[in-house]
Amino acid sequence: MADIRLLNVTKSYGKHRVVEGFTIEIRDGECFTFLGPSGCGKTVVLRMIAGFEQPDEGEIFIGERLVSAPARRHYIPPEERRIGVVFQDYAVWPHKTVLENVIYPLTIQKVAKEEASERALKTIAMVNLGGLEHRMPFQLSGGQQQRVALARALVSRPDVMLLDEPLSNLDANLREEMRFEIKELQKNTGVTILYVTHDQEVALAISDRVAVMGTDGRICQIGTPDEIYEQPIDPFVFRFMGVSNFLPLEEREGRLFVRESAAALDHPIPAGREEAVRKGRLVAGCRPFDIKLMPPGRGTQGVVQRSSYLGPIIDYAVTVGGTELRVQQSIAEALAGGGPLPEGSTVGLHFPDLKWFEQEGELTQAGGAA
Repeated sequence: MADIRLLNVTKSYGKHRVVEGFTIEIRDGECFTFLGPSGCGKTVVLRMIAGFEQPDEGEIFIGERLVSAPARRHYIPPEERRIGVVFQDYAVWPHKTVLENVIYPLTIQKVAKEEASERALKTIAMVNLGGLEHRMPFQLSGGQQQRVALARALVSRPDVMLLDEPLSNLDANLREEMRFEIKELQKNTGVTILYVTHDQEVALAISDRVAVMGTDGRICQIGTPDEIYEQPIDPFVFRFMGVSNFLPLEEREGRLFVRESAAALDHPIPAGREEAVRKGRLVAGCRPFDIKLMPPGRGTQGVVQRSSYLGPIIDYAVTVGGTELRVQQSIAEALAGGGPLPEGSTVGLHFPDLKWFEQEGELTQAGGAA
């Protein structure tokens, strides 16, 4: 297995600079995810690691091997980098059986026929396709075809697996099933995995560490899934990790109010944020399920604008002054309180878990998931 290091990597297409001075280390044996919106450069970084694209500047190492360094005129082609790659589309050969698809890399490497067959069958079983080795791709489901692609990437025993949105073409149930299988494969093989996605649920489920990338190609934050989710460094990261609310705040007579409203917040001014309050830049962030509903007259007052039944939860749109919030309540809690709140009713809100940010530019309000 191997770690991956990028040192001051820059890549441009014409006048458009995708990444600049990009430096990161992915540890040997970990599942590391680049998470970010479309166009942020995450796939370009993966393709440079794979060798499908060359950086304009900087150096890329896989293990101790320097695989790309433009300044030294050094470049190792993809087939010599000991990598496995799985793309968004399954890319299985329609005219080959499961076994023929998986064994193909070993055929190219001129592995002995008996050994190749044994390794291919073992890898097919590893991805839970045992017994299907003689099926054609059209006889497989989308999830099974993606398993074929994973097995084909694993069979040559790569040091690194590069996965570029491999689950995005699957339905929700298959995506959930496959993300746990990928994590299990990583545990069983010890291979270093670099996973690229815009899906925060997948990133949280499979990753040892996550790098959230901004629209400008920079890394906003690196951390474990719980660090990224619970301790976001800025509003962009907070918003990208799920449905988000932002409350713009101002201070009046030592108390916090939702900006341009009579709605007081039941929180003191947070320590170290006095300057942000004075400049009118303090913003509080929270998730819909982190807001507690209370009787009118208690907490921060709001008005229910919309109530939507979503199976196990009720999803409300509640306005506080000129700010609209998404609030979610379990159906059991709603029924215990006499049923869902009617539209137009006044409700109290309590915010037990606020994240404090300083506003830079305009912030998307409720429902700011990317």
